[in-house]
Amino acid sequence: QVQLVESGGGLVQPGGSLRLSCAASGSIFSISAMGWYRQAPGKERELAATISGGGITNYADSVKGRFTISRDNAKNTVYLQMNNLKPEDTAVYYCRAAGVNRDYWGQGTQVTVSS
Repeated sequence: QVQLVESGGGLVQPGGSLRLSCAASGSIFSISAMGWYRQAPGKERELAATISGGGITNYADSVKGRFTISRDNAKNTVYLQMNNLKPEDTAVYYCRAAGVNRDYWGQGTQVTVSS
């Protein structure tokens, strides 16, 4: 089993920045790729960014150039640096870890971008 705990969400004004963290514990040896997904009210969950075990990153077009995903394997933590935030970035952000036979999800952290 893998446990994921997200932190770092909050309320920020348009143009502001936030950094999300996702700490993994448990059977972390089974984790390969990790990622951040988000779900806005009334919408389906969508990919924001992923990072492979080797550090290869992938971003949704809507966040390219503004968000940066990174991972610290020594701390078993993945980060999402979000800059130049827009109201449309408002959502619950979920951390996902790809295991051997299943995916693991965190509980989510709310990000609200509003003036």
